[in-house]
Amino acid sequence: MADCLPRCVCADAPVRSAGRSDTGQDNPGWFRKPDMHNTLILAAVILVSALLIWPRVANARGWKAAVTPLASIIGSGFLVLGPILDVSFGDLAPLAMLALCVVAWGFGSAVRFNIHDVATRPDRGNGIERLEVVASASLAFAYFISVAYYLNLFGAFGVSLTAVDDPYHARLLTTAVFVVILMVGWTRGFSALERMEQVSVGLKLAIIAGLIVGLAIYFGERFRDNALVFDPPTLRGAPAFMLLAGLIVTVQGFETSRYLGQAYDAETRVRSMRWAQLIASAIYMVYIALLTFAIEPGGLVLDETAIIDLMQVVAPILPVLLVAAALSAQFSAAVADTSGSGGLLAEISHGKIPEKMGYAVLVAVGLTLTWTSNVFEIISYASRAFAAYYALQAGIAARAANALGRGSQATIFGMLCVLGIVIVIFGQPVE
Repeated sequence: MADCLPRCVCADAPVRSAGRSDTGQDNPGWFRKPDMHNTLILAAVILVSALLIWPRVANARGWKAAVTPLASIIGSGFLVLGPILDVSFGDLAPLAMLALCVVAWGFGSAVRFNIHDVATRPDRGNGIERLEVVASASLAFAYFISVAYYLNLFGAFGVSLTAVDDPYHARLLTTAVFVVILMVGWTRGFSALERMEQVSVGLKLAIIAGLIVGLAIYFGERFRDNALVFDPPTLRGAPAFMLLAGLIVTVQGFETSRYLGQAYDAETRVRSMRWAQLIASAIYMVYIALLTFAIEPGGLVLDETAIIDLMQVVAPILPVLLVAAALSAQFSAAVADTSGSGGLLAEISHGKIPEKMGYAVLVAVGLTLTWTSNVFEIISYASRAFAAYYALQAGIAARAANALGRGSQATIFGMLCVLGIVIVIFGQPVE
């Protein structure tokens, strides 16, 4: 593991009490208006929830096609990205977030090209078909690691507000959920659990809306008091690049549109993926900018639940809401990826590896990672696995574009393929 980020930044700086300004004066926005903050945040959560369950929205074909990739992109990233980028990149955190979004958009463009190419040119040659099989296998493996990532976050947030808030009990909870998922998948299949997806997506997006409203209010108060934060970055150069490379999984998820062909035509999938990436990027950019300049990390201990410590300063209700969002989102995402990986393995092996066997292998890999690695290491492993898949998709797009005589597109996709390979090699975890 690279020594690219200290466990605690500014260790000799005092950790500010929630609601206290740097001068030691009470912050009226915290001590005199906590109820108003909570009310406005809850109002945002309720309004967005109502909008998402409104039949005209919930049943809109375009939204239904976009919500799956959108939920995947911001499924876990908003829980861990804020503290990591704030502590590592200081006032350059928004630029770091922009870099992640641009890279994700580039890989997304390769996947979108392939969606359209498959629809218009079914016979793309044996070479591309073999690469597609390898890409599907790499995606199934990436799902193995991503499920471990999701469920380890589930475990960490599940114990975060309890008396047993420690890595051992978090891993015990993660192990228990792995066992439940294996038993359900092995005996009954995931149809019942998958019905949680739409509910969890709405809950997650509504809570993110509440989080952004809370941060916007707090940012406004800090701006009024001339107390915005402009910390210098602690990482530059190669270590900064390697850390960003290890965070690709936090903006991953858009590729799910590639595999919705039974429900939507190619044009709908391409359009919905594009909108999902644009909306997710906008949410991430606003979130990171507000957090970076409004909250001083001080002596924050950088762990998987650090966002809870930061949000306690903003409003009392946010930690509880974030835990609710984390538990719902991580469980549903883990179920979806477990089901997806089993289906991919069965398809790739032409039925020689049954879906149930795929679930068992996934759980074995997940439990091994749970008890041998921390969440940040698992994030890095998942980023590398997805980068390998994106490199293959970019390589396929480059080959297809070249066959179609589109030299400039082939060059761009070729460069993205190289970038994916570089991320696989050099991506490093947070320490």
